[in-house]
Amino acid sequence: MALRVGSAALAKRLFLGSSLRLSSGALPALSVRARRYDISNYGYSGPLHRNFHSTTRRLQEAVKAEDDKTYEFQAETRMLLDIVAKSLYSEKEVFVRELISNASDAIEKARYLALQGTDLDSSEATMKIHITTDKYSKTLTLQDSGIGMTKEELMDNLGTIARSGSKAFIQQLQEGGGADPQSIIGQFGVGFYSAFMVADKVEVYTKSRLPGSTGYRWSSDGCGKYTIDECSDVEPGTKIVCHLKVEDREFADDQTIKDIIKKYSSFVGSPIEVNGEPANNIQPIWLMDPKEVSPAQHEEFYRYVGSSYDKPRFTLHYCTDAPINLRCVLYVPEGKPGLFDLNREGVGGVALYCRRVLIMNKAENILPKWLRFLKGVVDSEDIPLNLSRELLQDSALIRRLRTVIQNRVIRFLFDKSRKDPESYAKFFTDYGIFIKEGILSAQEQVEKEEIAKLLRYESSGKPADEAVTLPEYISRMAENQKDIYYLAAPSRELAESSPYFEALKKRNVEVLFCYESYDEVVLMQLQQFSSRKIVSVEKELRQDKEDVNFDDAESGLRRTEANELMNWLKTVLAGRCWTVKATPRLETHPCVVTVEEMGAARHFVKTQFSQVSEEARYSLLQPQLEINPNHPVIVKLNSLRETNPRLAELTAKQLFNNGMVLAGLVDDPRTVLSSMNELLELALEKH
Repeated sequence: MALRVGSAALAKRLFLGSSLRLSSGALPALSVRARRYDISNYGYSGPLHRNFHSTTRRLQEAVKAEDDKTYEFQAETRMLLDIVAKSLYSEKEVFVRELISNASDAIEKARYLALQGTDLDSSEATMKIHITTDKYSKTLTLQDSGIGMTKEELMDNLGTIARSGSKAFIQQLQEGGGADPQSIIGQFGVGFYSAFMVADKVEVYTKSRLPGSTGYRWSSDGCGKYTIDECSDVEPGTKIVCHLKVEDREFADDQTIKDIIKKYSSFVGSPIEVNGEPANNIQPIWLMDPKEVSPAQHEEFYRYVGSSYDKPRFTLHYCTDAPINLRCVLYVPEGKPGLFDLNREGVGGVALYCRRVLIMNKAENILPKWLRFLKGVVDSEDIPLNLSRELLQDSALIRRLRTVIQNRVIRFLFDKSRKDPESYAKFFTDYGIFIKEGILSAQEQVEKEEIAKLLRYESSGKPADEAVTLPEYISRMAENQKDIYYLAAPSRELAESSPYFEALKKRNVEVLFCYESYDEVVLMQLQQFSSRKIVSVEKELRQDKEDVNFDDAESGLRRTEANELMNWLKTVLAGRCWTVKATPRLETHPCVVTVEEMGAARHFVKTQFSQVSEEARYSLLQPQLEINPNHPVIVKLNSLRETNPRLAELTAKQLFNNGMVLAGLVDDPRTVLSSMNELLELALEKH
């Protein structure tokens, strides 16, 4: 009786996902690209015509032993088997993943051939994977209702390490002009042998679904020989019985197996039952049409993959085949990041899958570090992995994948900021530090500017608590304004009262306010945006070449008086102040201190000032004192030089100290108070 599975929906499903194993550094000839990346499995390997189980090419690795039913692995193969069983995988539990993936492949092959009209034995044709545990006999049994194997295929697929029946099956499909069934994963023939990590004996009972096929029993202890016997009462498909080692008897516990399935194989294409109970009932929603997934499904899936109890704040469900095959669902958590999330050495929350099979629970290389706050799943057939499916290879392709995901996330967040500015503002308050980290860690200017589109700062041109973007700032710039200006200050009040802001405010130039200490470092690293330099207002003030018009001064100093005062100040402040100049940019402040790179100087003060002597500090900073010759304090200071030299000297030093504090160039403000009492005493003598 022919097995007819079928509908167009089933055919479509066939090409969407299943699971198996991978490429090798130990086997150079097997090194692969992502689409062809997996393990051993069992199943059809003959040519694609009516009698598709015709004689296969006999491989030389299996040789007859003393009798007709016993075969030996060659010496090289025995060595390789030992490596696979003992050294290839970092965790023993992955053998369950490997065997389930093989079983799923065998079922997918049966489905595919049935859809092609091939006559198959339909007995016991429920396409499921049954797992049975037995603690008393220390056995783990895994049975599938897939395509099964002939004797030749047993020898080819299980008697030969690193030969995959799935790979041969796909190659024959392609040679015959058929489609590539993407739900079939295994391609490298080593995953089956991972069972020997935990078993001292493995038995395989199999029967091909070709009508009239014979059942066989394959058995091996993994030490060099295997036997093949005809066996009656074998159901079509394959059953694997693992006789567990004493130290690995934990794998005969049903809850242990369920936990492993939940971790690695929740989304394989075939139903899995453990001792008769369903073990994988969660849908791989990243493979579904984004329009067909409800918010409730996303919420449930987010809690599953993120081990979280909150809801996703934002959801990005993204599918593409160019420039790289990619299926992903990424979530921004509703809650604020915790202390461990902020740690750059922390592990991200995105799981890496390949054709529904978990590769890495927390993949570090798939996303850049600054996106580690995201949770979700990334699935790509193009991901190159090593033989054990635990390490990523081909760094160029991984970088490409990382860039594709990063660009899509940036575009998604930027769109969210325009369509839902209120929600984005809350997100930026909670997660803005990660975006700023992204700019600091980016290597290319183009990448920095893409991330910078997500920045938000308060501005002198907008009310308090209303942030603006860099593109918005540029759109409001005057035609003669070339640069983007920012001012670092602890609060808006201090920023608006700053002497550095005074001049630009008078000219009606918009200034961005940076309240966090690291904001200035971020903008210094960014350097420019959309061909506009990003400049601190302190630097703009220092570079200003406008001269003071002393002729218009009514109550201020004359040119000669100002020149004499500046020369005197240089003498009094020698060793601390490098130059003194008069500036027309100040109105309400008597003076201000500037250095060439104020942002870098402040960063130096905060991080390394304590390690440098006072003399060396000023030598490195080379501060410049800029005075307002029309301010009453400066005018009075000039007259004090003659009438009270000591009070004038103390006042000059205090003005300079005040300027250094205001500029953020003093690591310990207590150091500027040493002469304060004497200054007050002299100032109050006549009162």
